[in-house]
Amino acid sequence: MNFINRNEISNGVYFSSIKDSRFKTMKISANIIVPLSQETASENALLCGVLSRSCKAYPDFTLLSKKLSSLYGADLATSVVKSGDCQVLRISASGLDDSYAFAGESISRELSSLLCSVIFEPNVSNNAFEEEEVEQERRQLLDLIDSEFNDKRIYANGQLIKNMCANEVFGMKRYGTPEKIKAVTPASLYFTWQNILKTAKFEIIYIGDSSADKAQKVFENAFSNVQRSPSSLRTEVVKSSDDVKHIVENMELSQSKLVMGFRTGTAIPDESVNATRLMCAILGGTASSKLFCNVREKQSLCYYCASRYDSHKGIMTIDSGVEGDNLEKAEKAILKEVEDMKNGIISDFEIEATKMAVVNSFRTSNDTVSGIETWYANQLFNTSFKTVDEISAEINAVTKEDIISAAQRLSLDTVYQLKNK
Repeated sequence: MNFINRNEISNGVYFSSIKDSRFKTMKISANIIVPLSQETASENALLCGVLSRSCKAYPDFTLLSKKLSSLYGADLATSVVKSGDCQVLRISASGLDDSYAFAGESISRELSSLLCSVIFEPNVSNNAFEEEEVEQERRQLLDLIDSEFNDKRIYANGQLIKNMCANEVFGMKRYGTPEKIKAVTPASLYFTWQNILKTAKFEIIYIGDSSADKAQKVFENAFSNVQRSPSSLRTEVVKSSDDVKHIVENMELSQSKLVMGFRTGTAIPDESVNATRLMCAILGGTASSKLFCNVREKQSLCYYCASRYDSHKGIMTIDSGVEGDNLEKAEKAILKEVEDMKNGIISDFEIEATKMAVVNSFRTSNDTVSGIETWYANQLFNTSFKTVDEISAEINAVTKEDIISAAQRLSLDTVYQLKNK
């Protein structure tokens, strides 16, 4: 059971502490939330990486690494994710919990100070970041784009979202475009950094057994000198689709890809989100799901077939790896399973087995400090934080009628095929 305390420590800055006595380590993450935008996404993504390389107190990567090593082998990590129509830049530090440090040292205060140094006092000169560090992060970000292109499952899912949400900001990548990344300069990145400090929403999450008071005080002092004017954050949710788009792309492949995008009519904070989540899992989210058992196993129409629900955007996707000759058959078979869901052809075993699988996945995710961080970070746009036990109880309370209603709200929006030439 987690105990959560949440405070607004500055305008648009929230500090949430989650007490858990099971671990000897603790973690502090700064989630920097900004609107997803074609103009700023690439600069924001690049900035996140550059900030983690050094700071004024430790002006190169070697010195920063030595500082982390001196704190019982602490770690600093970054990530960039897309959550609805928002971009989340995450900089996190993990290390030994204060309870286990020698001579009363406060690792939480040290790591909080280091995070604030990285965020508020970066390694800049003459109103620009260090050119070498910018170039190194630029190369890594471009390599990441190349790696996603080479993984055709990731690529196909990205192309589905790009075409399905062509008129929405959600259609763009979390890191923008290669062209925008290449256009970033050390000086423009400095401007981006200053703008983020003033306009981004900050969600600080602390997880550990020891008190979070020392860490919170560090962040309160850091933000006390910043004039804040946070941007408004919202996500456009398209409830349904009237027309179905069919997109076909040809490429030299050993295995074709079929990805289908549905509007679910339900997104956070709707009360029916959990029913939609469970409906998606019954359809294609577990080893006992309809898509796995019927389309993959019984009919042997694909190598894999899975469904995923984005509760922030209200979109469900079904992706599969298929032999080129089976693309049309697989599409029809998948749509039949969706129609069966709408018509209530769902057994009690399917419902109960899926509830058990979903709840078990929740509990498993809560077995590590990083898993707990991810659990609560995924709720940053909810009206409030809920524990694993609370959401598990909500999942178990979903009825068959709720699941059928969720399925009946599905409307097919886009079908994307990546075919072998």
